[in-house]
Amino acid sequence: MIARLEGVLLERSPTRVVIDVHGVGYEAWIPLSTFGQLPDEGKIVALRIFTHVREDALVLFGFASEAERVAFELLLHASGVGPKLAQRILSGIEAGALVRAIRATDLATLRTVPGVGTKLAEKICVELRDRVDELTGLLEAGASPARAPASEDEAARAQLISALLNLQTPRPKAERVADEVIEELGASTGLGELVRAALRRLAR
Repeated sequence: MIARLEGVLLERSPTRVVIDVHGVGYEAWIPLSTFGQLPDEGKIVALRIFTHVREDALVLFGFASEAERVAFELLLHASGVGPKLAQRILSGIEAGALVRAIRATDLATLRTVPGVGTKLAEKICVELRDRVDELTGLLEAGASPARAPASEDEAARAQLISALLNLQTPRPKAERVADEVIEELGASTGLGELVRAALRRLAR
């Protein structure tokens, strides 16, 4: 299994990267919290990796911190949560907030993520409440991911729409909500915060 990748960052988007490791390009799917910590394309990057084995493929998920990786694996222990949904949850809720939501049975926070309804949110809280100790320790040690950086007006809108599309939001909704969120918070707001605000709007 691949546990870590280090190489040249060839491509980056809010949900996906391609890393060149000695001439081989590895594609990995990432949450928004990791996107916020990526260097510019052409620079060296190192990510922790979770390897998801399917019958027809190996799918890699990359994380900037150990806390993110552990949070991702934690979510996979909940019934009905697969890798893509776990990625989507971490894109909408940072690891620290996820721990607090699970411990407090904060269903409203979990329901802000598209694809997470009341029943699934309840399952996540009930089934994972006793498993969050390791993640809590990592967060207390300072491994919590940072907020995404700010960007220019058009770039912020394009990145926000791209992130929402990758999170299974129909384009018309993604464009409308992106405009509303950027008007409210400003284009200089970090991408992670913009996406979380957009997800909250979509969940209304």
